[in-house]
Amino acid sequence: MHVLRHRVGELSLLTGWVPLLMVAVGVLAWVWLVGTRDPSFLTRSLPRAAAAAAGAALVAVVVVDRVWRPFPDPLPAPVVAWTASAVLAVFLAGPRLRRSHGLLGWAVTVIAVPTVVLVAVFGVNTAFAAFPTVAAALGRPPGQSIDFTKVPGPTEVVSGRPLSATWRAPLSTPAAGRVSTVAIPGTTSGFQGRDAQVYLPPAYLGTPRARLPVLVLLSGQPGSPSDWVLYVGLAGVMDAYAAQHDGLAPVVVIPDGTGSLLANPLCLDSALGQLDTYLSVDVPAWISSHLQVSTDHADWAVGGQSYGGTCSLQLAVNHPDLYPTFLDLSGQSEPTLGTRDATVAAAFGGDESRFTAVNPLDVIARNPPAVHGVLTAGANDDVYGPQARAVVAASQAAGMDVSYVEVLGGHDFAAWRAGLVASLDWLAGRLGLTPEQPAPTTTGPP
Repeated sequence: MHVLRHRVGELSLLTGWVPLLMVAVGVLAWVWLVGTRDPSFLTRSLPRAAAAAAGAALVAVVVVDRVWRPFPDPLPAPVVAWTASAVLAVFLAGPRLRRSHGLLGWAVTVIAVPTVVLVAVFGVNTAFAAFPTVAAALGRPPGQSIDFTKVPGPTEVVSGRPLSATWRAPLSTPAAGRVSTVAIPGTTSGFQGRDAQVYLPPAYLGTPRARLPVLVLLSGQPGSPSDWVLYVGLAGVMDAYAAQHDGLAPVVVIPDGTGSLLANPLCLDSALGQLDTYLSVDVPAWISSHLQVSTDHADWAVGGQSYGGTCSLQLAVNHPDLYPTFLDLSGQSEPTLGTRDATVAAAFGGDESRFTAVNPLDVIARNPPAVHGVLTAGANDDVYGPQARAVVAASQAAGMDVSYVEVLGGHDFAAWRAGLVASLDWLAGRLGLTPEQPAPTTTGPP
């Protein structure tokens, strides 16, 4: 039974036969919903329902993208289309039920409507590549978890740079890393963050342990620290790397960078919160006091996806002594609430000088920091791909060691996973795990 649950949990929701089955089921449901010869249904009910669904989708776009603006990213067109299809199916339920004959016809209609809604949800998931497997959709992340209080405390360590030259995994080293949930208090900043996630690679869990480097990762907005574990599959990516490097991989800490699902404090110290202080003071202090890792910040890096990618650029540029290496996956060219004016007004009371004092491109133009970075974006990301390239161009013009990598995908978790995988060899070299590697320039499938 356990094996069966594991196999079901590993079924892909993005590739293979499951998506094909969902498409087939959706087509059959739509054929039933619109497949009637009743002329009044085809000339009156269907057009009216379609117009109402299109209107509802338009209102949703205006409210979310123009009025509410809970996040700076516009609603993707595929998400709007899938949502409209679900609304259309609901609007067609009444007219189709009135034209269904007998109990069987009613039953099929009652099944067809939620089926279309389910297929639409499946389509939205595909657009974001959020839940790659059944297990992820059910909230069961890949990888093995551990209570942080059960993690072995300080022990004998093996150091070196590169660490791979001196490290030999002891017999006590497990085959896979562990993921733990921890609270990182905002002692200095006052920020009330949600629980963080920590990935501990195999080389951290044996005796002796390797004195490993640190990678701080930040999630997007909307999002939470668990996104990296649930949707990107961080544990699987890192375990695969560690399996090829004698258990070595960075210790990964994923703190909260927003405070709630829809909050957007911009990773700045501003009227919106003291996020810069939290991520540059509180989080490093917690790491240094709770984890037996390298204390040399040349072995530390910061990275993130979407909003988190923007944060990683900000933190590296404004704190190069703390995070001299960064990985920006589909981030923006500057922190934003949609427009520069809206951002400056909300964060700094309209004082643009306070914004430009910390905005990465302005800092780079004034005084380029000694940081090294890789920016990635999906080949189909027409919004953040150009912004990433603009950041790279400005950084390179200022003499910084920054490069750009295009990966398969759009502005989605598949692209962020691909960007992380493509950058790991370079990142490991920068952090002293292995001999230094050139920055990636091309990638294959994620």
